[in-house]
Amino acid sequence: MEDVSQKVVPARLLLVDDEPNVLSALSRMLRHEGYELHTAGDGQAALAILEREPIDLVLSDALMPGMDGVELLSRVQQQWPECLRLLLTGQCDLSATIRAINEGRIYGYLAKPWDDERLCLTLRQALQHQQAEREQKRLEALTQDQNRELAELNATLEQRVEARTQELQQTADMLEVAYRELRESYVTATRVFSSLISQRLPTRFQTNAKVGILVQAFAEELGLDEAQQHDLQLAAALYNLGKLAWNDRLIVTPAEQLSVQQRESYRRYPATGESLLMALEHMEGAAKLIRHHREHWNGSGFPDHLQGEAIPYGARLLGLAVDFIELQRGMILPRQVPRPQALELLRKFSGRIYDPVLCRAFITLCLDKAPDLENHGRPVLALETSQLKPGMILAQDIHSISGILLLHEGKQFDAHLIDKLMRLEEVEDRRYTLLVYREEEADE
Repeated sequence: MEDVSQKVVPARLLLVDDEPNVLSALSRMLRHEGYELHTAGDGQAALAILEREPIDLVLSDALMPGMDGVELLSRVQQQWPECLRLLLTGQCDLSATIRAINEGRIYGYLAKPWDDERLCLTLRQALQHQQAEREQKRLEALTQDQNRELAELNATLEQRVEARTQELQQTADMLEVAYRELRESYVTATRVFSSLISQRLPTRFQTNAKVGILVQAFAEELGLDEAQQHDLQLAAALYNLGKLAWNDRLIVTPAEQLSVQQRESYRRYPATGESLLMALEHMEGAAKLIRHHREHWNGSGFPDHLQGEAIPYGARLLGLAVDFIELQRGMILPRQVPRPQALELLRKFSGRIYDPVLCRAFITLCLDKAPDLENHGRPVLALETSQLKPGMILAQDIHSISGILLLHEGKQFDAHLIDKLMRLEEVEDRRYTLLVYREEEADE
């Protein structure tokens, strides 16, 4: 007899678009992903489905007659807050995206025409994030129930109390693991969003991943606590969010060659980045670092002209990493500065732009740890996909040709994942070289 309790319930998706061909294309693509699919041609039809069906995720077009996508997702957030919300937009509309973030508190957005692989990856990661939150709530409820049982047993059953205490400790450990996984899911989701931002920038100016690697290595070297490292990772992934509003000419102009008018726009981008994240409570620490990463030690920076130790420590570190990478990419001076000269420029402006103590430590790290910085100095192996084995752990993020994050550092390979990578190589007609931790490192 079949064990119904072990049956896996497929995720239930609602696709909303006023164009039948778009709904048909999405349904055809997602049919093989194992989802239970529902479709609606407008906002009212979507709400009717939500009234009678338990839906896990709504993917809605932004521009629809009558009720647009932002209004629909806002109403979904109010009535079904646990239902994930994604926006599908056919044009670069920053104001609509900001409204969707603030009013609908969306998980993310995707542009038309979409990339099938990226859309499927975003949906999978969104649903994994949702499952982690549900599991955390389930474990919290379980802990509360067990606490009540413990209170009832405490008066008469000392031995059972001891046994139950051990069970509670195990539950607490599970909660800690779930909490860590939830925090990691925030980082992963932020990296995915960061890779979407990168699509607005030329390939040479897609610096977020490099900056993230650098600040993480330095934070570990300094022994910063977990909360500080978490905020730094998120800030590094989104520090240039405010550049989304720039035109193409401003994006490709080095900072030292900006006109007076362009410089005004340039000086606003840290504050703009912070304002775009205000609605997300868990991003508050990272948003503060983004706002102040262009402040200078001598008070000549922006947007608030903070001076010395009034500048948040993480913002000082982020500013060093951003300048170090952007100097080498030709984003500050009208030429790409080689790595040694970039370090020399940091040293030259120590005490004026940069915290002198932090700058000295930063330069020492870059000199001593290179070229192993990108894997944090831990021994790694460079392998082709065909050489991967189940159980190996990824030592560096993998991005697609277009810059989309495919897998994040720390992901453990299994046979299914290896097979998917090999099929992706065939589709993209390229071969990935992957960094994985050596076996003795993975076993620690």
